[in-house]
This record gives sequence, structure tokens and C-alpha cells, in this order.
Amino acid sequence: MSPARHSEAPTVELRGPAPERPPRRRSWITRAILGSVLLGILIVGFTAFGVWDVARQDDRRPVDAVVVLGAAQYDGDPSSIFAARLRQAQELYQEGLAPRIVTTGGGQPGDEYTEAAAGKNFLVARGVPAAAIVAVGEGSDTLGSLQAVAARARADGWHSVLLVSDPWHSLRARTMARDVGLQAWASPTRTGPVVQTRETQARYIVRETGALLFYRLTHASVDSETPELG
Repeated sequence: MSPARHSEAPTVELRGPAPERPPRRRSWITRAILGSVLLGILIVGFTAFGVWDVARQDDRRPVDAVVVLGAAQYDGDPSSIFAARLRQAQELYQEGLAPRIVTTGGGQPGDEYTEAAAGKNFLVARGVPAAAIVAVGEGSDTLGSLQAVAARARADGWHSVLLVSDPWHSLRARTMARDVGLQAWASPTRTGPVVQTRETQARYIVRETGALLFYRLTHASVDSETPELG
């Protein structure tokens, strides 16, 4: 008799739970969010740097007109911010860089004077010939004022302007002026309360960075909420 054959039991391989696959969709969303945040930080940073960089420049040159951007006035008397801008415009005019000064800015309800009229009176009292001053009293914010200036420029046949405002406002004002068809450069004032302390300067840079980003997204101005800033 042949020896009995013993069947071998099948070998069972024990395996642990299969490793989980990384949630690809969740990972992609996380990367997209982080990329968007980083892009936003870069955009804000570059915009803030642009505001700061243009504020440091003075691009004075011969032009058709020196344009003073309006700020608050009180019963015909320009505020300290506005007066600093007007003195800067007078300096540029006296250097012979332009044959005319354009004052801008409308008025608040109940005002007897527009910002443009108050600015013209201020300059005349300082010896600038009235015939050399064009008061454009339309517009309640920077964009509206520059649109009115551009319309006057087309009607009178001039094109190039030197914008006078506060240093931190210069990039946004120049951007708007070029968008409405003016050949524009900036010659910001270096005096007045806007440039007195570093804390004030930092606050205005932050504000102007936000305002410029808002304008680039919407092509609208935010100045009507804070008329003192022009």
C-alpha cells in the first residue's frame, strides 16, 4: 500500500489595511487657496511699493497746464492740505513750466465756494494773474475732477499736465488722468500735514494702496467719502 498523502492547507497571507490615497481634490484646493493668498499679497505689496515710489519722484517738466487737485475748503479758505498744493502749483507756474494753473474741485451742499474757486482766489491773492488760472469746479472726487479737466482740455486744445497733490495720492491721480486721456505727470507737494510724521505717511500709503486697487478693479473713486484727502 502506498503511503497516505496528506493535503497541505493553503497558505493564507495576512495583509494590513490598504494605505489611504491622499485626497487629491482637497490637496488641489489647498494649493489653489494658498496660491491665491500669495498672489494677493504680492499684488498689494507691489501696489504699495508703487505708491511709495511715485511719491518720492518729482516729474516736473514743461506742460500745457499745472493741475491742482482740490481738497477741503472752509468758506473760501483752503484747508492746510489744499493750501500746500496751491503753493506748489504757484512755484511750478513761476518756474515757467506751464502757461496756466487749473484749480479743481466742486463744493458740498450749502457751500458758497467750490474748491476750484477757493483755490483760484488763494492764488490770485498771492500774485498769480487771474487770467492764468482756470477754475474747473465740477467733480466731487479725484476721478470726477479729472474727467472735467480732460473735457476742458479737449475744448481748449491742450493735452499735457503736471498734477499737484500729496505725495501718496500721486500715483492714483496720475493713473486716473492718463485713463481719461491726459498726458500726465506728477509733481507732489513736500509740505503740509500729510508729510509731517511717519505715522501719517504710513496711514496715507495704506489708504492709497487700497484706493488704487479699488480703482483698478472698479474704475470708480472712493474720495467722496473723505473729501479732505482729495
